Amino acid sequence: MHLAGADEIYCLGGIQAVGAMALGTETISPIDMLVGPGNAFVAEAKRQLYGRVGIDLFAGPTETLVIADDTVDAEICATDLLGQAEHGPTSPAILVTNSEELARKTIKEVDRQLKVLPTAAIAEKAWADYGQVILCENEAEMLEVSNEIACEHVQVMTQNPNYFLENMTNFGALFLGPETNVSYGDKVIGTNHTLPTRKAARYTGGLWVGKFLKTCTYQRITSPEASALIGEYCSRLCAIEGFAGHKEQADIRVRRYGGSNSAGQDSKA
Repeated sequence: MHLAGADEIYCLGGIQAVGAMALGTETISPIDMLVGPGNAFVAEAKRQLYGRVGIDLFAGPTETLVIADDTVDAEICATDLLGQAEHGPTSPAILVTNSEELARKTIKEVDRQLKVLPTAAIAEKAWADYGQVILCENEAEMLEVSNEIACEHVQVMTQNPNYFLENMTNFGALFLGPETNVSYGDKVIGTNHTLPTRKAARYTGGLWVGKFLKTCTYQRITSPEASALIGEYCSRLCAIEGFAGHKEQADIRVRRYGGSNSAGQDSKA
């Protein structure tokens, strides 16, 4: 963090850290933007503080969607599903496939792995309550279903993963090919893993540098004639809307810069 240019570094965590940074303390100045992942309590704290500070997004439980065909085996599919289901008992883990054989074998493999997984108590509940196996006719249907789900993490293990890269529109992050996986993205690869959940990928992406930038606009009318011309239109609109003060802002400029009354009404400068 120091090498990245951080001015201050605090060893804090949890909702107490969120509150300290957003509200400030005797030793910590309040910040403008609060970003980063956390548990359900941290997510709720960020939600309540939104408005007082900016935040990256409202993040829910971790989600994973595996898109697979018969070019991969059930063991790797089950591993990738359970690897994210262990995040919490409400973490969805979904397999979308066009292979009935792979679907059946993956269900059996999940059951087998749950018997030996150290975090099985959590992953098993997530799988039981939020796990799904969706069987599709072809790649096109797999794409349609996956876009509708709009999952946070999407692991693609098919003969042609580029088909999904080029055509999928609703996802937090794609992990293409069996050599890639969500855990790599979370821990090592470097792409940001603060990502949209609960179908938010329909309208937003994950945290990126743009979250730390602002779009600020300005206006300047460069001639008296232009001000008077725009004022004529503005005056009429304000009159229709019943904003007398707004209308006078336009009228005074029509009188001063245009040498006439606005909207055909007599008025003295």
